[in-house]
Amino acid sequence: MYSLVVPVYRNEDSIHDLLDTVAALDVELGGELETVFVVDGSPDKCADLLVSLLPQRHCTARVVVLSRNFGSFAAIRVGLEHATGRYFAVMAADLQEPPGLVLEFFRILAGGGHDVVVGTREARADPWGSRVSARLFWGVYRRFVNREMPRGGVDVFGCTTEFRDVLLSCGESNSSLVALIYWLGFRRKEIAYTRLPRARGRSGWTLGKKLGYLSDSVFAFTDLPLRVLMLFGAAGLAVSVLLGLGVLGARIGGLFDVPGYAATILVVLFFGGINALGLGVVGSYAWRGYENTKRRPLAVAMRSVAFRPRRQLQQEKADQ
Repeated sequence: MYSLVVPVYRNEDSIHDLLDTVAALDVELGGELETVFVVDGSPDKCADLLVSLLPQRHCTARVVVLSRNFGSFAAIRVGLEHATGRYFAVMAADLQEPPGLVLEFFRILAGGGHDVVVGTREARADPWGSRVSARLFWGVYRRFVNREMPRGGVDVFGCTTEFRDVLLSCGESNSSLVALIYWLGFRRKEIAYTRLPRARGRSGWTLGKKLGYLSDSVFAFTDLPLRVLMLFGAAGLAVSVLLGLGVLGARIGGLFDVPGYAATILVVLFFGGINALGLGVVGSYAWRGYENTKRRPLAVAMRSVAFRPRRQLQQEKADQ
């Protein structure tokens, strides 16, 4: 059995196309596909549409509705928890990744030579502004978080049961699922693809979410902010020494009418800024550590509805 996880958020307009695509994938896989749709607190009618339309498709599926919007990575984790297949793949509900990529994931995983397969974007049919912002975002990500990350970023991946279990065992909050995939290692393969244009709706991947994801990745996978803070501290010490020498020379030369005024203001402003920066950096790490001590679930499933094809139900009754 193959399991496909699809996080759904604000995809009401593309539900029919999504179900058509999933049905075609099920046919290609000989009816052995199980699809887990995770509705991530979507404010539209995604959940109602899935529940009403899936019985007509006669495919094995499950709809999991989260209690609120926890983010796509949390939704993917919930989908992986509910999936029961031997091999797993993740597909975006906006259908901007070629559906054939899922079949390629499963083919490679079934071959036994790899534990995880990631789709890497080599090109994208997005508007010019989106392409520039994405290139800048992933460039910063590669430079400061993970140099192994593909230049075009990663949205979809496939994995084996063994990799899935280890991935789900990493339960830290405010983290990055994609960075975890690269941090875990295993036998990994990358497949390049061209991202398709978005046919319906608008992307929920806003600038604020991108910045939040980047900050979570930085604080979860690198000590760069602390090293930058140490660098600022060393620079501040050097500047203070130079200021001290300058103030001493000026005082000896009688250049200051009010002794110590200029130097005091400069030093207070400079070190006040460094202290504020340091408190923010250290506070961010402390807050993330505190969040992980709470052991709260990363997402809350409000309800789950399973759908099975008629032939499978008949077979189960015959076995009984």
